[in-house]
Amino acid sequence: MRASRFFISTLKEAPSDAEIVSHKLMLRAGMIKRLGSGIYTYMPMGLRVIRKVENIVREEMDRAGAIELLMPLVQPAELWQETGRWDKMGSELMRVKDRHGRDFAIQPTSEEVITDVVRSEIKSYKKLPVNFYHIQTKFRDERRPRFGLMRGREFTMKDAYSFDRDVEGLQRSYRSMYDAYVRIFDRFGLQFRAVAADTGAIGGSSSHEFHVIADTGEDALVYCAQSDYAANVEAAEALAPTAPRAAPTQPLMKTPTPSKTRCEDVAELLKLPLSQTVKSIVLAVEKEEGKEIWLLLLRGDHELNEVKASKVPGLSAFRFASEAEIVEWFGSPSGYLGPIGTKKPLKIVADRTVAVMSDFVCGANEVDFHYTGANWGRDLPEPMVADIRNVVAGDSSPDGEGTLSIQRGIEVGHVFQLGTRYSADMQATYLDESGKAQLMQMGCYGIGITRILGAAIEQNYDEKGIIWPASIAPFEVVICPMGYDRSEAVKAESDRLYADLQAKGMDVILDDRGERPGAMFADWELIGVPHRIVIGERGLKDGKLEYQGRRDKEPTSVAIAEMAAFIQGKLAT
Repeated sequence: MRASRFFISTLKEAPSDAEIVSHKLMLRAGMIKRLGSGIYTYMPMGLRVIRKVENIVREEMDRAGAIELLMPLVQPAELWQETGRWDKMGSELMRVKDRHGRDFAIQPTSEEVITDVVRSEIKSYKKLPVNFYHIQTKFRDERRPRFGLMRGREFTMKDAYSFDRDVEGLQRSYRSMYDAYVRIFDRFGLQFRAVAADTGAIGGSSSHEFHVIADTGEDALVYCAQSDYAANVEAAEALAPTAPRAAPTQPLMKTPTPSKTRCEDVAELLKLPLSQTVKSIVLAVEKEEGKEIWLLLLRGDHELNEVKASKVPGLSAFRFASEAEIVEWFGSPSGYLGPIGTKKPLKIVADRTVAVMSDFVCGANEVDFHYTGANWGRDLPEPMVADIRNVVAGDSSPDGEGTLSIQRGIEVGHVFQLGTRYSADMQATYLDESGKAQLMQMGCYGIGITRILGAAIEQNYDEKGIIWPASIAPFEVVICPMGYDRSEAVKAESDRLYADLQAKGMDVILDDRGERPGAMFADWELIGVPHRIVIGERGLKDGKLEYQGRRDKEPTSVAIAEMAAFIQGKLAT
């Protein structure tokens, strides 16, 4: 590719509405252009990256035995109604009507459509297992689109769906896809981690998320350096303390805590560690027979894990209680709540850590007062106990092999064991060897194709711009001639080397625009091409060309005759 025949449109400054590094750099590098809220045009430079990501994904999916098809963007509502997701998906599902008034969804995912395809096409165990995938536009009507391609409304995703005879077959398909994802992310050249995760709205029995490691990631990833344990913080189990609960040593006392509504402030006032305080979180559940109020208790230095809370029996449909409900049940506003002496009966759940505390501090359900010296069994009944908190660094690993650490990550892939979640609702069955109808076991496997761009940049950038891994860079090599339009010698060597690198299969661009060196270098550093060759008259006289990797601090002189082999070596590492 010659730069004069390509479209290059860089900016010195990012638009004011760009929020994170990847969003700013993609706009400045001319890779995307905003059309509307959460909707972007993929410009030629960005589209080259997308195509390289797609090619890697496609090659590894094919290698794993998956079969490509293409499902429609617009899907009939009837399919979504069969699984109940037409209502459950909420406002993120974009619903439209055609001219006849029939309802359709603009697909955010394709479980219903692929299940409909398979139930009509596959009737016998002899045609299983099978795994279909496509790379297609998706649309999710995000309430607050932000961060460019990281959380846009329209995006490209690869989603695959496996169908098996039994659970053992599903597990083999799942493992095959898991291994394919590892190969894909290895080929991307990104630092990543696969973690156990909650199945969320997709459903199913188990799942793993694939995260690109980045300090700016939205997700907290929990891992054990002494073992292979890794999980999203939503799914990471917080083990119960091994030490038994200590016997009470203090009397229960109502202690003045004027205007102290936070555990941190109460602990400071009482000159106690924050870990001796207990925070109260009030939830409400609407039931046919009336409203049900729950009190969840956490140690003062711990945070509620809402996913875990939703799995406590009876709390699957919880919401946070209103201030009016809190006053009605506790007789006190927020900030002074506790499990002792509530105004109305309620259900209490203590986190595992709270359940073994003694002589703890909690709200007294009276403004400006907290109880000190509170103890289970003596001052209040033994509670229902559950794991409802986020783990913290230093907690024991659930596999018993060490302690936990936490890092940030950006979710770019997710694999699920769906089981019969969709096949049961849509009656996707096959006839087994005895002629009996059996439900198919399903798995689904997604990769955010366009999200990869943002995640890769968040992991690989500096003050000059993007630093692409060579496998997904818009171009692997850029040739920067010094005076291409003024020096015949520079032009001749640039054209010769350009043709040579192309002939050797390298993805190279020759900047023949005649730009000044400073502007030319700034463009390619911003765009992030990983390998740069500079050709100038002075170097030619010495028989040398100048090479500089995007991460290199200084250039390297390379003999003209050796440059092609030198670059091949760099690309092979």
